[in-house]
Amino acid sequence: MDPLRHPDLVELTHRLRTRYEQVVQAEQDAAVVMRQRRLTLRDLLIEAEDRGDRIRLTTSSGATIEGTPRAVGLDHVAIGTSIVAIFHIEIAEWS
Repeated sequence: MDPLRHPDLVELTHRLRTRYEQVVQAEQDAAVVMRQRRLTLRDLLIEAEDRGDRIRLTTSSGATIEGTPRAVGLDHVAIGTSIVAIFHIEIAEWS
């Protein structure tokens, strides 16, 4: 009999692998949650630009700008011919 195929070792190996997979899944889930919590509005606008998403921004002055972001800088976003300072955005909606 192969000592590595002993029934006790097979069961132990299965339990260890199952536990390992549970821990890995929990770590991956935690990483996703942490990433979502750390995203800034700028990060979301960059992702929208990369995907070509249409967004609607409402600024502190009440203006509404709608379209696809064509450029996102450190402190502004360009949509069509409009350039909006990120700190003036009060509402950002994705279509």
